[in-house]
Amino acid sequence: MTKRVLLLTAVMAMLGWCRYAQAQRLPNFVVIFADDLGYGDLGCYGHPTIRTPHLDRMAAEGMRFTQFYSAACVCTPSRAALMTGRLPIRNGMCGEGRVLFPRSAGGLPESEITIAEALKTKGYVSTCIGKWHLGHLPKYLPMNNGFDSYFGIPYSNDMGRAPLMRGEEIIEKPSVQETLTRRYTEEAVKFIKENKDKPFFLYLPHTFPHTPLHASDPFKDKSSRGLYGDVVEELDWSTGEILQTLRDLDLAEQTLVFFTSDNGPWSIRKQDGGSAGLLRGAKGSTWEGGMREPAIAWWPSRIKPGRTSRELASTMDLFATLLTLVGVEIPKDRIIDGKDMTPVLLGTGPSNRNVLFYYRDEVFMAVRKGPWKMHIKTRPGYGPGPKVHEPPLLYNLEQDPSEQYDVAKDNMDVVADLRKEIARHHANLVVAECQLTARLGKK
Repeated sequence: MTKRVLLLTAVMAMLGWCRYAQAQRLPNFVVIFADDLGYGDLGCYGHPTIRTPHLDRMAAEGMRFTQFYSAACVCTPSRAALMTGRLPIRNGMCGEGRVLFPRSAGGLPESEITIAEALKTKGYVSTCIGKWHLGHLPKYLPMNNGFDSYFGIPYSNDMGRAPLMRGEEIIEKPSVQETLTRRYTEEAVKFIKENKDKPFFLYLPHTFPHTPLHASDPFKDKSSRGLYGDVVEELDWSTGEILQTLRDLDLAEQTLVFFTSDNGPWSIRKQDGGSAGLLRGAKGSTWEGGMREPAIAWWPSRIKPGRTSRELASTMDLFATLLTLVGVEIPKDRIIDGKDMTPVLLGTGPSNRNVLFYYRDEVFMAVRKGPWKMHIKTRPGYGPGPKVHEPPLLYNLEQDPSEQYDVAKDNMDVVADLRKEIARHHANLVVAECQLTARLGKK
């Protein structure tokens, strides 16, 4: 055998081993979580003027969901639900005050298990880059919740002089908000490059488009939608940078990237707020516009391109899905509300979710089962209420996604069935002590 043949054989063997090693490696996970992005704010969800070419491409190369929900209609509880796979009423991150503030003494309870903590049992390295909003005191910060590093702001950008932190150290106060999306993106790209040879979990909860709005110079005054459009288009650029980094490092086929939002648009901010598209309501409400979110899943080797899923799914389902994909047992010592989305993502079967419960703070508001949504109570995002409905309001969301036509009188059998679902839910509901009420003393 000639030296050339021997060399070619060795190269082919090495390539085969590399492919085998890549196939055996655990997948990477990237979760990108926008803040107050509306269902109708992306090009691939029908916005006529906001340009989102990277997210549009992500949807074309992956899966776009049309019936994907946050577990809450405001910031803190929605993030707690994503991290733990549990309704906020179970993990204590809902109630009076609605969200955590700089003077809040509480945070995500130590007893809760986060995605990062669960993945650590499989050797994952994890980072949180962006807005945390699950407690700003040291014991509640990301690095005490399973993450190996943290770079971001601890609460919303409208809460006083929101500081920029690295780990538990404040490195800038107030944070220079015009630079946040760019710096988050740089940190994310750096993290991916530094950990390309090991399984990683990147959680990127963006600060925007929560108000006050800020965009960096390359994006400011560029969108025909105004400053809100500038901000969303910079988020689109950020996502494109992350996806391109994965492609350049040959990590795309072993990385699941999921993009969604924490709740609906902040419509009371008028032009500084987004759009829920054809959906009724907005942030703060349990109408569809407050909790149905844009959602895109991308995994070139596993998710077939160009698919649109109409299956029911929730941010809580990410917990169960990521754990299932790497063989981590779902905790059995507590109720996990999340369902495994793997059959939907991989095209092997229908959704494991058929029922969804809607809460506003600690108040049960509505239930969805299949196409039917029944409101027991309703309330505007920011206004008086709640208003009790007896008989309840009933909408067929497949036929009436804008929730305009109450059809309860013609479907009393559906109303009766949904009442049974509510009773079953409440029968095993243990309400956790609210962590949002305690306040720090005046300084």
